[in-house]
Amino acid sequence: MDGVTLFMPGPWADSKYEAADIYTTKIGGLPDFPFQFSGEKQVLLECSTCGGNLCLLAQVYAPISSKSSSINERVIYIFGCLVPQCESLLWRALRVQKISSEEVGPTTNSSSVSDNNWKKDLWSFDIDEEEDVEDIDLEELSRALSEAAKLTTNGKRQSNGGEFSKKPLHISQPARSVDDKVPVMPCFYTYTQEEKLSKKNISETSKSPILSIQDCENNSDNEETYDEENYEYDKALNADRTYLKFKKRMDAYPEQCLRYSYGGKPLLASAETGEPGNCKLCGEKRHYEMQVMPPLIFFLHEAADSEQRLSLDKFNWMTLLVYTCSRSCWESASCQVNGGTKDWIVAEEAVIVQYE
Repeated sequence: MDGVTLFMPGPWADSKYEAADIYTTKIGGLPDFPFQFSGEKQVLLECSTCGGNLCLLAQVYAPISSKSSSINERVIYIFGCLVPQCESLLWRALRVQKISSEEVGPTTNSSSVSDNNWKKDLWSFDIDEEEDVEDIDLEELSRALSEAAKLTTNGKRQSNGGEFSKKPLHISQPARSVDDKVPVMPCFYTYTQEEKLSKKNISETSKSPILSIQDCENNSDNEETYDEENYEYDKALNADRTYLKFKKRMDAYPEQCLRYSYGGKPLLASAETGEPGNCKLCGEKRHYEMQVMPPLIFFLHEAADSEQRLSLDKFNWMTLLVYTCSRSCWESASCQVNGGTKDWIVAEEAVIVQYE
């Protein structure tokens, strides 16, 4: 998939306990599962460190369609441990989908994500990388790094010099019975928007060439220097360039809460990435599917009470990258559950955390 779909903030739910369905993409609230978790599957909703219940961060309806298969009922749930006393920084992604049949049907039309009619991404950082390096301004880079903290939970995130222009509205849906032991964040829904960026638009903010290592050595008397024992210039330059790219994409759509590109490329905040590993069920490689972005923290913080804000202090990441099985497999009996008249699978996928 070449395109990137952005999930933008939509209406607030009337209640954080508001019930929806698996076809609904939302931030916070309670998960809308197609079956009841019980037995050995229950541990997937518990922190492996403190044993507390995990809190839903995002629920994303994510159907997929290809020549060989079509899965209309497929959801990605992202959870975290928000117990303030717990030292765990656990983030967990679960893939829940209906067991596929032999038939291939059309993907359900929804306001959420499908991979039909994706348009090619108009701009990629992997194209003309050397040219992009020359377009970076060190002065802008310095400003960008100083603003990194503003993308976390300090409530001071800005959009092109001002506050976010849009805030979730309110919508009414039925409530549900709740378990007081399960932590719940404020809930809002999302709408989708295709990312459209051009090199011309992005390069306007970075017209000055970046200095070479030799230039920096020649001007060392006039420039701030770093501790040589702890700082390798070339590695740091690459890392800073990665963050600057991240910031540019954020600035273009400053309210984006989620980015989705099934099998696409992640938008990295740091040059150092972890290894998502292979699917634990079928052994195939995992690929990138989606990521969580900093504005999500801002919106949750705006609606959170004092206790919830204490939990949100654990949100000190720049982005959460979610990798899923490239086959979206379902054959393993160990992952199968029965949900009334339909059989489902639940599989734990990989979350890679990138910090500022």
